[in-house]
Amino acid sequence: MAGNLPSVTEEDPLISDINITPFVDVVLVLLVIFIVTAPALVKDTIGLKLPKAASADGSSVDTLGIAVTRQGQILLNGTIATEEAVTASVKAALAKNPDAQAIIAADGDARHADVVRAIDLVKRSGMNRFALQIEKENP
Repeated sequence: MAGNLPSVTEEDPLISDINITPFVDVVLVLLVIFIVTAPALVKDTIGLKLPKAASADGSSVDTLGIAVTRQGQILLNGTIATEEAVTASVKAALAKNPDAQAIIAADGDARHADVVRAIDLVKRSGMNRFALQIEKENP
């Protein structure tokens, strides 16, 4: 007994095409998962541990964000930047708004010299209004 194996004839050809519909469905589901989880992953990517102070007011201002990492890297709005890029961004912000302000955040373990270098970079670019970002200390 040969069994009931289907035979391929000219009227009933073998299906050799790939059905990509399930593949597209899986890719779209993975894309949605990535889009939903990406902000949570990016939030902790920089990894700054801000120093705490009892006199923090908790207000935030939408301005130019500069951060100094523990390794001494300067971040401009969350991306690693050169001193020239920071200078250009500060000058562009001042050209758009003369009352612009920079908020400088530094890791608590960052070297003092790196923080002073970031402050000096902002001031040399012409911006005299800046603030150091801290976290409010819990009593």
